[in-house]
Amino acid sequence: MSTNNVTMYLKAEQNVELQSDDVFVKDIGKMICTDKQILAKVKTIKLHHFKKGEPKRQVISILKVIEEIEKVCPNVTIESLGETDILVEQIDVDKHKSPVQTAKIIFVSAISFFGTAFTIMAFHNDIGINKVFSKVYEMVMGYSSDGYSILELSYSIGLAAGIILFFNHIGGRRITKDPTPIEVEMRVYETDVNKALIETADREGKTIDVN
Repeated sequence: MSTNNVTMYLKAEQNVELQSDDVFVKDIGKMICTDKQILAKVKTIKLHHFKKGEPKRQVISILKVIEEIEKVCPNVTIESLGETDILVEQIDVDKHKSPVQTAKIIFVSAISFFGTAFTIMAFHNDIGINKVFSKVYEMVMGYSSDGYSILELSYSIGLAAGIILFFNHIGGRRITKDPTPIEVEMRVYETDVNKALIETADREGKTIDVN
């Protein structure tokens, strides 16, 4: 098939993680083209090589990607449907978890558990929840409670059930298909971090861009 009047659609991702030293066009997103030979050729175009001692995060402009593609396939029209800048990060994934990683997981889990428990107790102590329960019990029953009542028990069960429903998890199982609040916040945080890194690289002139 002739390369004349061939259009390629490129959808670049905002953030890309890879383990290899070389960054190819196929790594930065998805693309389609009616000419399969051109598509295969474009996917193998090298965009960057991570050198030893170089920062593991690099920002590549979509203009640089288009420029490199046009060098190889000058008669192909590129339609960019994705991001204007791509944050490429080289990661080192170790499939075998070391004792240090296990210790970190246990430490973070313990901090999260006891920190949350302390926060809940401090909040209840601050608002005087025991006095509220005692007053409500006395108003309903007509006499003071001599200890913990059904109110404290019901509140504790309701609090646990509310937390489970809010975070949409019971152990490792998801209650509904909706993303949990933590997952939503993590995605928002990840997007904000990516944008900040891209803007910082652009301001410092470190973006891999056209001349």
